[in-house]
Amino acid sequence: MKLQILTLGLIILTLTSCSSVRVAADYDRSADFNTYKTFAFFKDGIDKAKISDLDKRRILRAIESELLAKGFSKSETPDLLVNIFTKERQEVNVYNQGWGMYGWGWGWGPMGWNQTNVTNSTRGTLYIDLIDAKKKELVWQGIGQGYLTSRMDRKEERIREFVTSVLAKYPPQP
Repeated sequence: MKLQILTLGLIILTLTSCSSVRVAADYDRSADFNTYKTFAFFKDGIDKAKISDLDKRRILRAIESELLAKGFSKSETPDLLVNIFTKERQEVNVYNQGWGMYGWGWGWGPMGWNQTNVTNSTRGTLYIDLIDAKKKELVWQGIGQGYLTSRMDRKEERIREFVTSVLAKYPPQP
């Protein structure tokens, strides 16, 4: 019974740790963030992002929703230009579990077993840049990093989680 509870706990820990997004933000300390009220997307920069057009649209919709909720409005003559770019990295995880007559984890010899599990995952990084439209200078950058999902029924939700987590750091609190 204790082994089942321990196993269940490890599974829950693994699932919840995969769903989190690690976030960092940096900003220009001389910028007055109270003056920024409008935004537009920086098409030239966004076009260079190396992700599918579907995922770009998902990210942009999520960003627009978050900025509108923060009181911004979309404009043809914006105060801020929003740019994104992404990175992804494949990870291979090998877990070796076993026991044997020579102790836990060895799994060889006349008595014992050994089980190796291999999993693949994709770790993604989303950068959201806010650029002062008049000065053409980066004033804020948020970075979110976490595991991506390949499940189509969860993709939009995961993208919203990334964007919401990153933009929670805006405006910066000096």
